[in-house]
Amino acid sequence: MYEKIYTTKTLVYIDSSIKFVREVKFSCKSFILKYKMSNNSKIFYTKTDEAPLLATYSFLPIVNAFVKKAAIQVELKDISLAGRILAVFTDYPDALTELGKATENPDTNIIKLPNISASIPQLKGAIAELQKAGYAIPNYPEDAQTEEEKAIKAKFAKILGSAVNPVLREGNSDRRAPKAVKNYAKANPHSMGAWVSNSKTRVAHMNNGDFYGTEKSVTVENASQFKIEFVAKDGSVKELKALTPLKAGEVIDSSVMNLNALKAFVAQTKEEAKKEGVLLSAHLKATMMKVSDPVIFGAIVDVYFKEVFEKYAAVFSALNINTNNGLGEVYSKIAGHPQEAEIKAAIDNAINNGPDLAMVNSDKGITNLHVPSDVIVDASMPAMIRIGGKMWDKNGKERDTIAMIPDRCYAGIYVAVIDDCKAHGALDPKTMGSVPNVGLMAQKAEEYGSHDKTFQAEADGTIRIADADGNVFMEQAVEAGDIFRMCQTKDAPIQDWVKLAVNRARLSETPAVFWLDENRAHDREIIKKVNKYLVNYDTTGLDIRILNPIDACKFSLDRIRKGLDTISVTGNVLRDYLTDLFPILEVGTSAKMLSIVPLMSGGGLFETGAGGSAPKHIEQFLEEGYLRWDSLGEFLALGASLEHLSIVEKNPKALVLAETLDQATEKFLANDKSPARKVGQIDNRGSHYYLAMYWAQALASQTKDAELASQFAEVAKKLTDNETQINSELIGAQGKPQNIGGYYFPNDELATKAMRPSATLNSAIDAL
Repeated sequence: MYEKIYTTKTLVYIDSSIKFVREVKFSCKSFILKYKMSNNSKIFYTKTDEAPLLATYSFLPIVNAFVKKAAIQVELKDISLAGRILAVFTDYPDALTELGKATENPDTNIIKLPNISASIPQLKGAIAELQKAGYAIPNYPEDAQTEEEKAIKAKFAKILGSAVNPVLREGNSDRRAPKAVKNYAKANPHSMGAWVSNSKTRVAHMNNGDFYGTEKSVTVENASQFKIEFVAKDGSVKELKALTPLKAGEVIDSSVMNLNALKAFVAQTKEEAKKEGVLLSAHLKATMMKVSDPVIFGAIVDVYFKEVFEKYAAVFSALNINTNNGLGEVYSKIAGHPQEAEIKAAIDNAINNGPDLAMVNSDKGITNLHVPSDVIVDASMPAMIRIGGKMWDKNGKERDTIAMIPDRCYAGIYVAVIDDCKAHGALDPKTMGSVPNVGLMAQKAEEYGSHDKTFQAEADGTIRIADADGNVFMEQAVEAGDIFRMCQTKDAPIQDWVKLAVNRARLSETPAVFWLDENRAHDREIIKKVNKYLVNYDTTGLDIRILNPIDACKFSLDRIRKGLDTISVTGNVLRDYLTDLFPILEVGTSAKMLSIVPLMSGGGLFETGAGGSAPKHIEQFLEEGYLRWDSLGEFLALGASLEHLSIVEKNPKALVLAETLDQATEKFLANDKSPARKVGQIDNRGSHYYLAMYWAQALASQTKDAELASQFAEVAKKLTDNETQINSELIGAQGKPQNIGGYYFPNDELATKAMRPSATLNSAIDAL
């Protein structure tokens, strides 16, 4: 705490650590009050991957230049895939662990950009780049045999999949489309494909043997411990997970995906797609669900190419080919093999004789089954729905598809949306309402925290969850190859989630619906807790209800077609799915969502949209120097971060920055300065220029802080007067291949040069 000592017209701030002494002219009566100074104000800004990483090289210098005028420090924390690998295997700073600890502090302020939730192919790509750069990173030992290999594989396991979000998300999620974004989308609607009532597109899911059908759940009343054990048919016991704490009131679940039932489902769906003349596609989350979904993906690949894998089993075994990594790994590992041409011909024959596969890239021949991380359900399904229920075939033509989402836990929401579109046509962005989300995700809630408790059964037997004394919480019969999953959901996050839902319903005067299925074991336990904690709040006049996900989706769809909003209050996975589904239909992308995570300790995590890290965007940039990435999510998150900081740190200048940034963002949208799509048009770098210009103009013209107005008057003039020159320099840098020194681990100097090509813009910003 600091003292403001007003003597005459001069205000003197004195930091007792002698780090900061400053005089500010101020007219006021003499008085003394306690005041927390802002000279220690800090925002952690995350360095991530792919398109958001490239955008950071351009946008962060602007952020630094502006916010330092409010005595705010921005500290870059490297949580990229490459950075996480280096942190595990070298003395590189472990930024993820540092940020995880920081979330426990009440004054923590983090701006978190989308990162790679790495699949094994992505992990291998990053390892290769780091090795090329001279780092002694071991290869990923897929078939670990020795103790050393097993130890290395265990280290890599900490990096794969959703390694970042469970660490940082120490709070529940509040995601919504900002008013300015929604208004812009209504005035400038994105394209929507037409739906027809006789569309053959549909969702296929299992009806037995999936996680939904086998789930068991229980609430642990008292603090305890649990361990996971495999009990073989002969009675021998193998520990899968050692004793781990359980908190009082915690909900724990277990479920099994039966591999034989899964393969039977895929085989049947394959035949149906062939018979109906539609594409076959698979939609999973092999990044976030890094243990279970790659196995499911591999089973689909196995079934589709059954004859090929049987015929060349010996070759594939010798090459250590793992179908969990997709068809792409087959092509990669047979390269140069004497039977390469023969195997490729067999694969082509299987595709020609089977149902046509949906394509990720028709021009390059990349199918839906090439790489498990290429088709992520929360992005791929809304994209398919948006264009009229179509995906692309090998000729680049849009066609109906059977979308395989094997597990029933969440497949039904997409069934509901597709059925609604068939009955009523495409949704209209000009008139449709919104579906903001309050998501339960704190402290690794639900399936997204299951990685260290998910196993593939090595033989027939039983997998059980027991306490330290051997008392069994629950057990599941398994067959060899089955996927066992245990999940945890702590009580404190549930209480916080219910409170957040009530607050959002009251503040927005909007119905709030808990998407919970009483026929699902886990949800029954959560329903009990929701009913228990709702009575702690005054819900008079509020419309708060509990509906199963399918009915909740239908209810929300009916309302948004009438232009009405409905808050979805969901668990962790549905939070992820819905904050892509509805925003993509409403405003064209989930990257434009305002995503706030009030940390349970009092700090704030501000996520830049709900979208991924756009690998196609960086590919386009490397090929032709054009970056389509839209940084609107970064603008929105920064504004919310500054507003939060102004309150927590009692920094009035931060509030002025936040308010003027909001004005700049509205002007940015109104003038349509978001990136276009083609060379010769405004791209990500140009959008940053316009945001900076509008922000500087707003700061120079505001009347709340004369010092800030004076400081930004000159830069506002420079950016405004040199608009033609800056645009010429930015667009002139497009149209040619870019060398940034690496995809996963770019060279900072090369990337900075590529992303800051305007000397005029750089001079104006750096002069601040």
